[in-house]
Amino acid sequence: MKDTYKILKQYFGYETFREGQEKLVDSILSGRDTLGIMPTGAGKSLCYQIPALLFQGITLVVSPLISLMKDQVGALNQAGIHAAFINSSLTANQCRLALQYARQGRYKIIYVAPERLLTEEFLDFAIHTEISMITVDEAHCISHWGQDFRPSYLKILDFIERLPTRPVISAFTATATKEVKEDMVCTLQLKHPMVLTTGFDRKNLFFAVKTPKDKYEALKEYVENHKEESGIIYCNTRKNVEEVYERLLLDGCLVTKYHAGLREEERKINQDDFIFDKRPIMVATNAFGMGIDKSNVRYVIHYNMPKNMESYYQEAGRAGRDGEEAQCILFYHGQDVAANQYMIESNKKNAELDREDLEMVIERDRERLKKMTFYCHTNECLRAYILNYFGEYGEHYCGKCSNCLTQFEEKDVTEESRKIIECVEGTGQRYGIQVILQTVMGSDTAKIRQYGLKENKLYGQLAGYQQGTLRNIVNSLIMKEYLFLTNDGYSILKCTKTSSLITEGKEKVIIKLAKEREEDKKRKHENTNSQNTLNQLGRELFVRLRTLRYQMAQQEKVPPYLIFSDKTLMDMCKKCPSNEEEMLQVSGVGQAKQEKYGALFIEEILTFSNGEKLETYDKELDEMLQKNNTVQLSGRRRTGKPEFLLTSKLKEQLVLEGEKTISQLVEQINDLVGDSDRKKLTTTKITNQLLEEEFLKEILDEETGRKKRLPTEKGEAIGLFTKNQISAKGYSYEVVYYGVSAQNYVVEEILGEKQ
Repeated sequence: MKDTYKILKQYFGYETFREGQEKLVDSILSGRDTLGIMPTGAGKSLCYQIPALLFQGITLVVSPLISLMKDQVGALNQAGIHAAFINSSLTANQCRLALQYARQGRYKIIYVAPERLLTEEFLDFAIHTEISMITVDEAHCISHWGQDFRPSYLKILDFIERLPTRPVISAFTATATKEVKEDMVCTLQLKHPMVLTTGFDRKNLFFAVKTPKDKYEALKEYVENHKEESGIIYCNTRKNVEEVYERLLLDGCLVTKYHAGLREEERKINQDDFIFDKRPIMVATNAFGMGIDKSNVRYVIHYNMPKNMESYYQEAGRAGRDGEEAQCILFYHGQDVAANQYMIESNKKNAELDREDLEMVIERDRERLKKMTFYCHTNECLRAYILNYFGEYGEHYCGKCSNCLTQFEEKDVTEESRKIIECVEGTGQRYGIQVILQTVMGSDTAKIRQYGLKENKLYGQLAGYQQGTLRNIVNSLIMKEYLFLTNDGYSILKCTKTSSLITEGKEKVIIKLAKEREEDKKRKHENTNSQNTLNQLGRELFVRLRTLRYQMAQQEKVPPYLIFSDKTLMDMCKKCPSNEEEMLQVSGVGQAKQEKYGALFIEEILTFSNGEKLETYDKELDEMLQKNNTVQLSGRRRTGKPEFLLTSKLKEQLVLEGEKTISQLVEQINDLVGDSDRKKLTTTKITNQLLEEEFLKEILDEETGRKKRLPTEKGEAIGLFTKNQISAKGYSYEVVYYGVSAQNYVVEEILGEKQ
């Protein structure tokens, strides 16, 4: 057995390498500079950690964030590998002690912040110690072309030049366009490097773009339907983080928050609560996530559109790092574009960059924002759009994105396109998309009157069209370069050399438009992961093993996933190991973890099974998933699950008493139903019905600007009433409560069998 395979199994518990890992490991071990571009969750860290354990000297890993270093070092120590980090979170004495231990040979891997490289103490250590390899993690940060350029990364070059012997240089990143890839090689001065891109496709991720009228209600409904899962919700501002966090908290969700405005101690506590699964939902700005190797994140929701595809794919990629199915959902609103434009222009105050570099960065950010906006409007395969952006060309139908699961029809929009282009030209190419659309639609707004556009010959020529349809046409014209959207901060529509091909009737414009369908024909994608292949017995065992893992994590003060990932627990449930040899056959169980935890998990499995061999999963479905044949599911649960229905038998077991919020009532009903073959009940189903029947009404709270629901006189007659409550921040708010008669109405009239 090759030494690399021995280390892979002994420390990390895997029998085989993933795609590209072995090539990168072998390249590094041969002494060749190496650049690896692998999507988030593809196992980049193993590619430099395994060579580090085989090299004679020490490996330095340059990393941009404290949280990333702590997480990586924690995982290595759990695997039985001694590692350390050097950054600003340590005191001067702690840094000296870590370097002293490193000189004594205690550590094979040291993570270091780029700012620390040229300090006198660290330079002295590096010059007098054998450094076998320098690994640059998140290497796109060194590129002027990258979406997250950091001038501090340029210190890496100065540091390498100060060393008496040049070590092997390896670099890794998850997101890099062709320009960024070339710039990384050049800036890092890699010598005849082996460059490997394993592909950007994460087949386990489902992508969706949604434009809900009420973002929060859509978010709440999703979270309620995925209560047992961990997820990240990204917002573009601290204010939005606070608002979404507060509302989810009031709605009874186990949620925490993270943004740069919080005290460092609070950020640490909140991050730990998320990582340790005390609060499995994190609402955060993009300040959160890099280096957080939480493997069981089942969904990432972008409450606001990010400013570029690189950031979006990196943040979305924090879902499903264990290889299991996960969802990446983006809620889009036109205001997100304006907010991102403002943030891009605000970068002009960046003191770290000179004027020329600053203008170049801003111009590239504007172009990236344009491509990100196109992603939110395209009717083509979302996965294909992402792959094309990074220079890969996949299938036009993936079957695992919201566009591929939506029915579209092709439509000739040449005539509409001609009128839009002529309007752009006829108004002097001075306006943005919104003004042009308002003109052709015949809108009577203050701006249209101010600009005198009611007199334009194209005014009202496309009256009666949906603005969304016309916006799709404009986006298509821009993508096909019949129109151009400037990047000077004002986003003005301009004609191009090919515009005349449309106005002169020489070319046609065909776009895809979503078909109008009845509501009950709409389908939503649902995760299909290894846990779905477990039967009732297997799921019960999984819960017991997860509980044991949580208890052990609490005792050792480490995140649960550092003990074993969900994927490893699922494999345990399938294999039901009864001895050390069988436990070592479980994916993700290495020698160190077997010695530390194996006996306890074996004991739990044997206790559960009474020593018998159990059938814990659907073998046929599992084999199907192993072959990557995705099972298409419809509805909110497995295929064929009927709508929620409270049968007479279940109603007899339901105790209606006292007063409850709608969330408490729904939770009581779902607990009673248990893990049946029916969909879970949601609060949305009930409140929507009560609104429709006018038992509830929606009004606008003038103080907060939010909608709130209150009982009508009709609602009060059936037992609905409100109570004032105070939030953790001292805000007063009203909560609707259901008396016994109101609870009975919900059970009999909304959820009964006659429905």
